[in-house]
Amino acid sequence: MRAMAQETRADLPFMKMHGLGNDFVVLDARARKVSLSAALIVAIADRHRGIGFDQLAVISDRGSSDAHLTFYNADGSTSAACGNATRCIARYLMEETGQTALTLTTDRGILQAMDAGDGLTSVNMGQPQLDWAEIPLAGPMDTLTLPIEGAPTATGMGNPHCTFFVDDADAVDLAGRGAQMEHHPLFPQRTNVQFASIIGPDHLRMRVWERGVGVTLASGSSSCATAVAAARRGLTGRRVTITLDGGSLQVDWRADGVWMTGATMHVASGHFTQAFLDSAQ
Repeated sequence: MRAMAQETRADLPFMKMHGLGNDFVVLDARARKVSLSAALIVAIADRHRGIGFDQLAVISDRGSSDAHLTFYNADGSTSAACGNATRCIARYLMEETGQTALTLTTDRGILQAMDAGDGLTSVNMGQPQLDWAEIPLAGPMDTLTLPIEGAPTATGMGNPHCTFFVDDADAVDLAGRGAQMEHHPLFPQRTNVQFASIIGPDHLRMRVWERGVGVTLASGSSSCATAVAAARRGLTGRRVTITLDGGSLQVDWRADGVWMTGATMHVASGHFTQAFLDSAQ
């Protein structure tokens, strides 16, 4: 942490947000420089000695968009996409500016966000990546049914996903199977893992293991990937409700991309102490 700018270390503010219990620490780098080491990210992620989060997000200025978002997982690795964090930050920026629609950039690409009414926020997560090389997988194969026990479907949403359709998602050993599948050799960049059950033609029950994080109460990009996988397999239509451990999201796979809508919460704002920052070297 000695490489961090002195003005940042002296007074580093943060916000805590969540979307259906999928929780985030958000740093606003638009007005001040924010430098992060992997050690500091992991220290902040510690739910006993830090703040705790599933992902950390940094807001910065970038070109002609309203803001650029960069995401980190709890283990310090990066992620190109984080749907629920994008919705949380979009809501924060809309309240800050009075706008009802935003253009955001991420390593996933350009994302559109809008106020969906009743306190809900929608984000277009872009077109799904369905080709093996884009997800990516280890070699050419049919992404609809992978050669893995349980025949899961692979989908890219700016990050890789592996979706199993099971009779009862609640009966799955999520921690055990999720940890095992995250590191499956078919996924050279590791993968997010979902277990989903069909409740009806427009309703899925899903549980999530996130790459670099573990069991989470919800995941936006996982919800989008699961909705796409279910529609591709003819199990549902292209517009579904997904019930996660933390609540429900609406996902609509349209011609212009996969739209996700749900609630967000800005829980608190605060500042890291100098002692904490010094400890994370």
